Amino acid sequence: MGTYFVIGAVVLLLVMILIAVIRIRNRFVTLRNRVKNQMAQIEVQLKRRYDLIPNLLETAKGYANFERDTLEAVVKARQSAMEAADFNQAAAANGKLQAALGRLLVVSESYPELKADGNFLQLQRELADTENKISVARQFYNDIVLKYNNAIELFPASLVAGLCGFSPMSFWEAQEAERESISIKAGDMKL
Repeated sequence: MGTYFVIGAVVLLLVMILIAVIRIRNRFVTLRNRVKNQMAQIEVQLKRRYDLIPNLLETAKGYANFERDTLEAVVKARQSAMEAADFNQAAAANGKLQAALGRLLVVSESYPELKADGNFLQLQRELADTENKISVARQFYNDIVLKYNNAIELFPASLVAGLCGFSPMSFWEAQEAERESISIKAGDMKL
């Protein structure tokens, strides 16, 4: 009878460990899916930004003296952002796009007719609204990545994470181009 008790206790312990591993793994899957969902939310807002840019550029092109280099920089940055192959490329390309759009808006301040154009003003408001939504989505993304990374790195859950192939995810950080401030000096744009 003593051996049956020991075998029963060992089996019960193994079942409890298995249940704990399954629950921990399911938590990781849930958090990973939340990270993916939040990334999709960012992508929705980025797509909205990409869709606004051609209209903004067309409106600005209507003003003959508007800086061609500034417009070309925005077009190139938009194209790079849309073609990004992975998370790191997308983050870097979108940082450059955000900086190029910032320069476009700063340069537009030198054109009173453009600043007064109703279509340009509406597009500028929509772009600002989209940038705010992107910022909020990035913040939510980073919050859930922090939860996910903490969950897979804390002991004893880190053992399950290692066994099941869960690895840390990257935060969406401000890129160098986004950190630079934009200012106008003597009518010229300067970073």
